[in-house]
Amino acid sequence: MATSISGSPPHIPLRPMWCCRACGGPWPCATARLVLKAEHEHDLIGLAIYLCGQLHEATRDLYRLNPDEAPGPQAMFARFVGWTPFRRPIVSPPPG
Repeated sequence: MATSISGSPPHIPLRPMWCCRACGGPWPCATARLVLKAEHEHDLIGLAIYLCGQLHEATRDLYRLNPDEAPGPQAMFARFVGWTPFRRPIVSPPPG
């Protein structure tokens, strides 16, 4: 996945720490998110599937590096998948 803006270094993950190679922030950084959204503008399901795979890989890497201080499941979901535009709203069950 080429997450870059022309003329700048690509905002891709540096494994196994899962920080951005270009800016050093947690990947996917804000720029990577923008580029990923643009690249998958017409394939939001594909974006969600890709990011779920990245979530799996990152969780494995980060827990192997430091199991005591790795981010929790909610934080990992929010970081990798929760920001994507393809999300259904939470709906309460119908009464009765």
